Amino acid sequence: MSIERHDFTSATELAQSLSEAIANKLATAIAERGQAVLAVSGGTTPLKLFEVLSRKMIDWNLVTITLVDERFVPVENERSNEKLVRDHLLRDHAGVARFVGLYNPAATAETAALAAASRIDALRRPFDVVVLGMGNDGHTASFFPNADRLDQAINPTTRALVLPIHAEGAGEKRLTLTLPLIAEAEMLVLHIEGAAKQATLEKALAGDDEREMPVRAVFHHARAPIQLYWAS
Repeated sequence: MSIERHDFTSATELAQSLSEAIANKLATAIAERGQAVLAVSGGTTPLKLFEVLSRKMIDWNLVTITLVDERFVPVENERSNEKLVRDHLLRDHAGVARFVGLYNPAATAETAALAAASRIDALRRPFDVVVLGMGNDGHTASFFPNADRLDQAINPTTRALVLPIHAEGAGEKRLTLTLPLIAEAEMLVLHIEGAAKQATLEKALAGDDEREMPVRAVFHHARAPIQLYWAS
């Protein structure tokens, strides 16, 4: 496990620095391969990052943006990660980027996951940038402690790309990328803010049980050094 820390005194400073690092990585991928893939997480933490990143001057028309995970809710729902990304990242210069979502209006989350896996499988891999968050329970993506498909989701050799997953207390059923897709990213970012998340991180780093704190699975299997961005 290798972690490179980037600490900031404000969320604004973090957003400026991380957006620059992401934009540079995407621009490098475009220069080398003619395209780039960025996977992002939902929640309130990345909103400032999204808005700053959306104004970066890169060839966004050659970038595909997708999600690390999604709630099984319609896109117009306020809890939809796709809605959040469309409102806060797919704007300004980034408005011309291609977006590949995980949700589709299937009868079940299981059917939606199969369709999402087909779309994800068509993207270039490994992804150039994956940005993760982390909950105070030690979850990342939709890898919640005691989730019904957690063992498969964090299996480093699973062949599944997208899984439906549900955990008590997590609300709606969800769709999540599996560990191999996340862990193989060229640039893997963990973006957290505040003292509570710092305490959660320290607890996660002090133990090994991946079921207790699934973010540990990412720590254990990430191919590249994890870029930890934290603001107080």
